[in-house]
Parts: sequence; structure tokens; C-alpha cells
Amino acid sequence: MHIIALLKRFIPPYKWQVALNLLFNILSTILSLFSFAAIIPVLQILFGINEQKAIYTPLDSITSLQDYIDAVKSNIFFYLQELIQSSGAGYVLFVMGAFLVVMTFFKCLTAWLANFFMVPIRTGVLRDLRLQLYNKVVALPIGFFTEERKGDVMSRMTNDVNEVEASIMSSLDIIFKDPIMIIVYLTTLFVISWQLTLFVLILLPVAGLLIGRIGRSLKRASTLGQEQTADILSQIEETLGGLRVVKAFNAEDKLRERFKRLANATRRTFNRINRRYYLAHPMSEFLGTVLIAVLLWYGGSLILAEHSTIDAPTFIYYLVIFYSIINPAKDLSKASYGVRRGQASLERIDRILNTQSNITEPANPLKLNSFDNEIKYNDISFAYNSDRPVLQHISLTLPKGKMVALVGQSGSGKTTLADLLPRFYDVTDGCITIDGKDIREVSTFDLRALMGNVNQEAILFNDTFYNNITFGVDTSLPAPDGMTWQQAVEKAARIANAHEFIMQTPDGYNTSIGDRGSRLSGGQRQRISIARAILKNPPILILDEATSALDTESEKLVQEALEHLMRDRTTLVVAHRLSTIRNADLICVLHEGQIVEQGKHDDLLALGGYYTRLVEMQNSK
Repeated sequence: MHIIALLKRFIPPYKWQVALNLLFNILSTILSLFSFAAIIPVLQILFGINEQKAIYTPLDSITSLQDYIDAVKSNIFFYLQELIQSSGAGYVLFVMGAFLVVMTFFKCLTAWLANFFMVPIRTGVLRDLRLQLYNKVVALPIGFFTEERKGDVMSRMTNDVNEVEASIMSSLDIIFKDPIMIIVYLTTLFVISWQLTLFVLILLPVAGLLIGRIGRSLKRASTLGQEQTADILSQIEETLGGLRVVKAFNAEDKLRERFKRLANATRRTFNRINRRYYLAHPMSEFLGTVLIAVLLWYGGSLILAEHSTIDAPTFIYYLVIFYSIINPAKDLSKASYGVRRGQASLERIDRILNTQSNITEPANPLKLNSFDNEIKYNDISFAYNSDRPVLQHISLTLPKGKMVALVGQSGSGKTTLADLLPRFYDVTDGCITIDGKDIREVSTFDLRALMGNVNQEAILFNDTFYNNITFGVDTSLPAPDGMTWQQAVEKAARIANAHEFIMQTPDGYNTSIGDRGSRLSGGQRQRISIARAILKNPPILILDEATSALDTESEKLVQEALEHLMRDRTTLVVAHRLSTIRNADLICVLHEGQIVEQGKHDDLLALGGYYTRLVEMQNSK
């Protein structure tokens, strides 16, 4: 990404801080020129170089810029000579030293103020990038994360953002400061001696080509380095998530060897990156020294010429200013390296930020604030990424207040059919309607506000019982039925058979449950997720094999909680244990993405078909 494009993207919200930063950088650079200017009269006084009497020249009659500059210089020397004659050379040296101190003080003050206003730019841009990335990840559809590795997404949100901070953000102050210094100093050098400056500018492109070539190779290596870092993070995440299986199969050595190969490859890549990165400073310093040496030769030739346009003190002043360009030039080249290095990370971040969601919000959404009649699947079909269809020509009606169960072998499409209702995915063909309204024509917020989910894996957060149960409601609004939110949470927990074990914890509802509820048993986690759904009190409920992973005792408690939850609600149940859905109003049997049987439990058993075989298989276990 070009630096200008980078600035256009991140800087507009901070235009006032940028303006103040530029102002104080300009003032700091100009004040440094005044500080350096004290060198010329000091040298002349110390070495008696200029014995010629200076003449005062009125400025009002001068028309050309060069004559005006020469007149100002002549007048300054005139006043200094007058001061030497009246007060002595020692006094003038003291005055020039004091002038140098004062100018340096103001130069340092303005430089600090420039950095003072740069700080909120750097921290603000970094915050904005983090917020954009997090908000995008939260907004992306679930289908995106089935295709991307979780570790790679985490790497982009952590390592790549840190790399942007370390390289691009740390280079912003240099980008805003050093070009100003270089422009002001070069302008001054042209005023002092255009011949010398033109000679130097002929040599500079050679140095620029060398630095640019290294910078381009640095970007390529940085892209590879960040991808390898993502691989490492992915393996760490997979190892921690599957540690029980790793130990059970004695696969520690296999994983150690795989991780070692990744770590060594990443080390080799970052060796190349850092070696080239650290080459920027010494190369710039070497090229600067070469330029100084050539400048000394050429400038000395001009001074020694019979009709020289520059004297020795002015040439020393010229060298001081030119040498002052070298540091900002080195920093600018280093910043250019930093931008190229961070560009690789920024491009990886942009792959997420620029991802278009296939779940689009309608431009003029229909209102859907309640559920009154029925949900209908109208001849729907669905396929992931245009692959083989997972669901084919399914039509299904869920009347209000009824329980509809989906059963079938693994891979038959039960969970996918349930996921289509809250628009985790969009149907490929057909449509799903609620009270006659196509769910694609209502906002996803209104749609999902009508639904509660209890999944096979209870998804909880590293927070308190209270905050996990209130996760799906806005506690800034009044609690239902005139209760406080604490009372409402306790009521929901009692209905979910969770209140008793919650109160046995050290801090009750304010006890933290650990990462993903790690301090709880499977049945306890499931009952907390049911309490969360009860508190939300949705008219439509989706249960995805909510008891399949539980032992018999936990299943009984959870099943009781589910029966309380399903009362007077429209419920879509993805069932693994058929015993839990005997009383369903409608059971749909899916096979290879199609509904092959539907009816009540006894009616399906009487058919002696797919459902009967599923029941017999479970009873024989």
C-alpha cells in the first residue's frame, strides 16, 4: 500500500492533531536553522575570517530574492561588527551562545509538542484498526469460519495487528516529521549554493534505488513470516483443544516434531526479515558518509576557485545543514522499511475487513416484532459453496406452539436445516417464511430476537453465572413482571434446575465459571445455557441435540429444564436420542438431505421404515 493511500485510510479522524503536529514540526525545523546559523559569525569572530567591513543595506529598495537574502546577511554582520567594536568580541560570543541556547530550547519544545500531538494519532489509529477487525469478525456469517482456520483468524487479530503497530504506526511520526525537515533543509541548501545542492541531488537517486530494492524483498518475506506465525498459532490452538486425544494416542512426539519444523521455518524466515530490516540504518549511514566525502571534495573545489560563490564559514554551515538531513533521511528510509514490513500484515488483516458477507441485510426490512401463526420451509434447497446439495426440496410447516423434531443419521442435514431458520446461512433455492414474511426481507436482529438456541455444546463465556444467564437480554431495560434482574435470573435458574448448584459456589451468581465454563460439569453448563434461553423468553426455540452428550442423571435434570422451556413455545428440535422426542407434535426423518418420513412417534413406528430402524438401532445399544 502506498504511503499516501495509507494516510488517507487512517488519518482523517485525526486531522486536527495532524495539523498541529505538522505546524510544530515546521517550527522545530525552522528554529534548528536559526540555531545552526549562529555557527557562521562565531567562526568569523574566532578565526577572523571575514576582515572586510560589512555595510548596512536598506531592504525596502531590493526586488530579487537572492539580493534580499544577501542584504539580510550583510546587515546581520554589520550589527555584529558594531557590537564587537562597542562591547568586545567576548561579549558577542556570549550573546551568540545565549542565542544558540534559546533557539535550541524553543526547537526542543516545539519538537516535543509535535510528538505530543502524534501520540493520540498512533494510539487512535491502532484502536480503530482493532475495533474494525473485531466488529467485522463478529458481523461475518458462520460460514466464513467453517472455511478459515480459527488459529489463522486469531493470528490476524493479534500478531498482525501488533506488527502493524510496531512497524506502520511507529513510522507515522517519522513520516510526518522527516519529509518536512528534508524539504526545509534542502530549500535552505539551494539558497546557500544551488551548484552544490544540484550536485548532491544527482547522487541521491542511486542511494534510493538500493534502499528500495531491499524494501521490496522485505515485504515478500514479511508476508511469508506472518503466514508461518499463523500456522504456529493454529497448531497451538489445535493442541490445547485436543490435548486429551493427543495423550490418549501417545502422539506427543509427532506433534513436537511438527511444531519444531514450523518453529524452525519461521525462525529462518524472520532471520531474513530482521537482517534486511537492520541493514537499512547502516546502509543509509554509509551512503550518507559517501555523500559527505564527495561534497567535501566538490565544495572545497568551489571555495578554492578564484571566483567562489561560497566562503568557508558558509560552507561549514552548509555541511552542518546537509549532515542534519542525513538522520531524517535514514529515519525515513527505516520508516519506509517499516511500512513495507507492516504492509504484509495489513494485507492479511484486509482479507478479513474486505470479506463480503453473503448474509445481506434488506434495504427496507419488513417489521417482524412478534410470531403469531406459523413457520414454513417452502421447497428449500441448500449447498455449501455450490458443492453437492446438503438439503433438497424440503417443505415443512411449524405451527405456533408446536414441537417439531428432526431426526436422522449423522450428515443427513438436521443441523443445517435448523441453522437456516436464524439465517446463519441463506437457502440456495426456495424460501423460509414466518407469518408469511420471507426471513431474508426482515432484519437479522429482529429475526433472531424471536429465537432462543440451546446447542449440543453449551457455549458459555469466562464470566459470572449472572452475566452468562443475562447474555441474551438488555439489562438496561426493566426486568419482566416487575422483578429486578437478579430476581428474574434466579427464577430462570430455578426453572432450569441450576439455582441449587449455583448457590453452592463461593460467590453464588457472581462466581466466575472459567474459560468456556470449564469449572462446571457438562450437565451444569447445559442448564446454564437453558436458563439463558428461559430468561430471553423467545417465542421460537431451537434445540440442537441438547442432551446427547450427557450422562443419565444429568440428562434427566436437563430434560426437565427443557420441558419447562418448551412449554407454550414453537420448538424445532434436532434430536439424537429419540426417547426425548416421543411426545413431539411432528417428527421429520431426514435421509441424504430429504424428508423421507414425517408424523407422530406411533404413526412412524407403524410404518416400519427409516424411523423404525433408527429406534431399533438405539434400543439395541
